[in-house]
Amino acid sequence: MSETQDFVMNQTMLRIKDPTKSLPFYQDVLGMTLLDTFDFPEMEFCLYFVGYPSEEIPEDPSARAKWVFEQPALLELTHNYGTESDSAFAYHDGNSEPRGFGHIGISVPDVYAACERFDTLGVE
Repeated sequence: MSETQDFVMNQTMLRIKDPTKSLPFYQDVLGMTLLDTFDFPEMEFCLYFVGYPSEEIPEDPSARAKWVFEQPALLELTHNYGTESDSAFAYHDGNSEPRGFGHIGISVPDVYAACERFDTLGVE
């Protein structure tokens, strides 16, 4: 469709309780790169964009921000301040009623090798 030919599926947003726990999973286990961070202290939240870049990430902050929003298939991890220290706080996991979020699909060349690596890293 010509009206949407330049549309890009840019990101899926997931809320995270604690970026110090979530970011290492996406970076160290799934091998994603933290592309940029956008902090909004006045609204008490921060956005972390992660993905698999296919080209050099611009160093200039404004060029990098523009570039991030042109990339396909990123994860936007949203952290609301204070949730990391609230032991009673939890986001809906999508697996209990009412059903919601289902999964993130990541293709790998060898699913058995990937699962073996996840086991070695202690991923449940």
